[in-house]
Amino acid sequence: MSFTESEERQALRKAVAELGRKYGHEYTLKAARSGGHTTELWNEAGELGYLGVSVPEEFGGGGGGIGDLAAVCEELGATGTGLLQMVVSPAICATIIARFGTPEQKSRWLPGFADGTLRMAFAITEPDAGSNAHRLTTTARRDGDGWVLNGRKVYISCVDESQSVMVVGRTEDAKTGKLKPALFVVPTDAPGFEFQRIEMDVIAPDSQFQVFIDDVHLPAEALVGSEDAALMQLFAGLNPERIMASAYAVGMGRFALDKAVEYAKTRTVWKEPIGAHQAVAHPLAKAKVELELAKLMTQKAAALYDSGDDMAAGEAANMAKYAAGEAVVNAVDAAVQTHGGNGLASEYGLGALVAASRLTRIAPVSREMILNFVAQFSLGLPKSY
Repeated sequence: MSFTESEERQALRKAVAELGRKYGHEYTLKAARSGGHTTELWNEAGELGYLGVSVPEEFGGGGGGIGDLAAVCEELGATGTGLLQMVVSPAICATIIARFGTPEQKSRWLPGFADGTLRMAFAITEPDAGSNAHRLTTTARRDGDGWVLNGRKVYISCVDESQSVMVVGRTEDAKTGKLKPALFVVPTDAPGFEFQRIEMDVIAPDSQFQVFIDDVHLPAEALVGSEDAALMQLFAGLNPERIMASAYAVGMGRFALDKAVEYAKTRTVWKEPIGAHQAVAHPLAKAKVELELAKLMTQKAAALYDSGDDMAAGEAANMAKYAAGEAVVNAVDAAVQTHGGNGLASEYGLGALVAASRLTRIAPVSREMILNFVAQFSLGLPKSY
């Protein structure tokens, strides 16, 4: 076991950090406040191969693992230029297709994931079911050789920037008559597919949407992988999502902490810089410890996933997501407090992180559901829900 990343991954981190600094947090904030997107950064990251580091080499990717993609996500976040859709498009969708897609699906979609020219959103959450796959009401029925899809989804990220959406629906099991999860790729311009922006108080260039699916006709090849393996396929994508969400949160926390440390070193009110006082220094030191611990668990989860140990990776990914959500909230809070009134001034860019960091405790899975998972599967306690 090694706690030191490979030279290749360290070099990848350095190169991605340079790209992030080229754009800077001001670029992201300007896009967010104007209702725009960080398209230029996404495109350049794709051209440089950073978005496709975990796509198999035969399809134009880097042939690495989810740990490499998480490193890219973290380093962009640490420069204030985090790309939320990295958590979804190359992590969930590309991973599921690479592992379970048909040869035709892999050839059709993976090259676009590899260079960033293809963006795919992911739709599981529903108004009355949340992320409970057993209560989803989006259903698909057979129509000749194809499918007809109907349902509603909510809080789906980046639909307006995506060419298609991987939708989690349910189909009827011919043997039992019960509904089972199934995954479908739906073009965003398909007749009957509509989406509406959800107004949020989060300052970010990535928007959330309600999705309306009314009699959307899909060809047979829209079904991802095997109809009978959908639940396994689903969780094979949700573990990378949690790993990437953790990396995204850790990166955001690092960015906030770096700004606070620099301010604490240079801001002088009495005789010494404020960072010399323990009331300022200790919360920042605590934030550093928590971020490093969350990062370490994220790396463990990624290593387990890349080794093929899905069960252990699921436990570690949930723990990493919990730890990262707590760490980034504390880091941003300490950074704002260090800046005093300046912490909420637009000039310093920290106020925008308050709501964004708080969201990491909720999405893509709440800390309460993570604690339920740990209580039941890690500790063997009775199921509480």
